[in-house]
Amino acid sequence: MAAPQAPTGGTITLSPSTSKEEKKTSFKSVIAIRPANMSIPLRGSTVVKLAAISCIFFVVCISMAFLGADADEPFFKSTLDSVAQTTPGVVLLGESVDVDIDEPSITIRWSIAACGEEFMLPGSAGAHGSSQCGLPSSPIYFFVDSDITPTATYNPAEIPINNNTGLRRSIQNLVQFDSDHVLDVHEARLYPFDTYFLSSTLRATTFDNVTIPIQKATTISVTSSFDIYTADLASYSTTTNGTQETSRDIDMHVARPGSARFFTLLLFAGSWVLTYVTIGHVLIARSLSELRSILPHLISSGAILVAIPQLRNSMPDAPGLDGAFAVHSNFFGLTLYTIGYFPQMIVVTISTSLLLLIVAVRELDLLRNPPPPPMPPRPRPSTQLIRPPRTPTGKATSMEIAQYEMHRMLKHLRGEFVFPPVKPPVRPSHRIQPSNPFKDPKGNHRRVKTMSKIMEAGEVSHWSDSE
Repeated sequence: MAAPQAPTGGTITLSPSTSKEEKKTSFKSVIAIRPANMSIPLRGSTVVKLAAISCIFFVVCISMAFLGADADEPFFKSTLDSVAQTTPGVVLLGESVDVDIDEPSITIRWSIAACGEEFMLPGSAGAHGSSQCGLPSSPIYFFVDSDITPTATYNPAEIPINNNTGLRRSIQNLVQFDSDHVLDVHEARLYPFDTYFLSSTLRATTFDNVTIPIQKATTISVTSSFDIYTADLASYSTTTNGTQETSRDIDMHVARPGSARFFTLLLFAGSWVLTYVTIGHVLIARSLSELRSILPHLISSGAILVAIPQLRNSMPDAPGLDGAFAVHSNFFGLTLYTIGYFPQMIVVTISTSLLLLIVAVRELDLLRNPPPPPMPPRPRPSTQLIRPPRTPTGKATSMEIAQYEMHRMLKHLRGEFVFPPVKPPVRPSHRIQPSNPFKDPKGNHRRVKTMSKIMEAGEVSHWSDSE
């Protein structure tokens, strides 16, 4: 049995008795008939659904990056294990570092720990994931820099014990203390390439004023807005009575991370691009005469005037504007402001003011010389091609015959059946009256057969549209 062929522009109808081989052959013929550059149009709702599904899939994939973030070992575990194996003793861990450029200061939250069985309080092992470190077993006073009074006091007798497990509980206020340090911000003007340096000394003694060596002092290396590198070293100081006191010094180097610098430069460049856009608005508005054409440029410039401060505030941990000139007496030392925010705001403000002046000038011109009233629009001839009705056959209905008769009558009225055909002038100055198709130009009367008589006689018109 031959496979059914699909005519051009038609469909294939398969009977239930058609075999699988014949169906495959028919489908292959349809694919062969389809043009290679043919595209399947999508509905608007389908496109919106696909876009929504793609957005949800993208957000879910990005959210997967947060899964397993707590699978890594604690940050200080390797440091504590190293101290327990090499130099057991008291350890200070900077779990939080708050860098405030506007203050300016650095606040470090220290956690007290001890490594080694002889220095560790029983039942407190497991500090920061290290089984060899816990809380100190002896009471300690901590001094920061040159403080005479102790900055923090640690008393192991105040550490509570869990009734169920018998282990010590680590209460933050009992095992942590804060130290505030003044920050040198002479490089703040170089934002986002500003770097800061801080040095401090820490000292620990017993309640009997006996010095206790601090074996390690370290801090976290990454914060939300800064990268921190901390180096510690052993030191000592000599008191007035000639005794030496052992201490631990730290050197902290604070800098902006690469991602913060990258996004800051992008926002900086975007602000300048918007500034140039306002200048372009002014140049374009000068060549426009209609007031309605100038208003969009004025609205856009006003929006940019409001958007630039928001872009500046969105820069990661940018220095504040309050008191900037009081801190730096040299105006040209403020790099971020002199080549960025302030020039941008000045240029955008001037551009917006010029656009307002242009609008005012155009408004005054309209008041002095009002434009003439607009002419009513002329009706345009329909350019849509209407397919003429087909020539009726013996099976044609009365409606089809009536439509065909109407079509022929219109062609008679337009003079298409007059020989020679009537051609309208290129630019008619007055309305042309249609000629009488039933009269010959010479005055002779011409007989016209109607369609009903033609159908009765079985004749075919010589003026049929099918020819």
